[in-house]
Amino acid sequence: MTMKTVFEKTNGLTDKSTHYCPGCTHGVIHRLVGEVLGEMDILEDTVGVASVGCSVLSYEYFNCDMTQAAHGRAPAVATGVKRVLPNRIVFTYQGDGDLASIGISEVIHAAARGENITVIFVNNAIYGMTGGQMAPTTLIGQKTATTPLGREISIQGPPIKVCEMMATLDGAAYIERVSTHDVPHIQKTKRAIKKAFETQKKGLGFSMVEVLSTCPTNWGLDPAESLEWVKDHMVPVYPLGVYKNKEGVN
Repeated sequence: MTMKTVFEKTNGLTDKSTHYCPGCTHGVIHRLVGEVLGEMDILEDTVGVASVGCSVLSYEYFNCDMTQAAHGRAPAVATGVKRVLPNRIVFTYQGDGDLASIGISEVIHAAARGENITVIFVNNAIYGMTGGQMAPTTLIGQKTATTPLGREISIQGPPIKVCEMMATLDGAAYIERVSTHDVPHIQKTKRAIKKAFETQKKGLGFSMVEVLSTCPTNWGLDPAESLEWVKDHMVPVYPLGVYKNKEGVN
């Protein structure tokens, strides 16, 4: 008797095992991006741009053409690739330290110009790879290696809300914030990623999906606690939903 296949590996990812810490949802987000690229049948037409941070080795995992950018410069590299190869689907995969700190000008100006690229922005509210320092997205009161008493508005200011800021730019076509803290939200994340790539295929301009993610190692929590922390602490500060959706996207 032949058993029905209910789950299988996506062809959007390679066979290499990932290096991510237990409970980190980078792996889940990789899977979703890979699934979407495979299901849309655009793997052969896609170029991804890896950033610097925990996801620096993403070029080893996505089963499409990949290139590497200097810290924060992924949107600039993606802009160059898209302009030279306008018929390719081009995306960046960036963490909050890479995108919202050193690379904030790059992503703002790419969106302002309406570059027809897609950004996958992973927000775990901390610098993961380099020891758990405060990031621009770190929450008020959150303890990190550089804010051992917690982030204070009077010293470090409030966190940057990237979706809200990017949605004000005329060149931005599709901006959505999603989360990976449970299965229903993971399913919504996949739909958002698909919408972002569809936006690019339609030539509508810049698209970005911000994904709230975990960092159990630097948060000092176990994987299950980390998922609850995203739900209880990050979602209230970073409300989920569509922040920009130009006409033409279903």
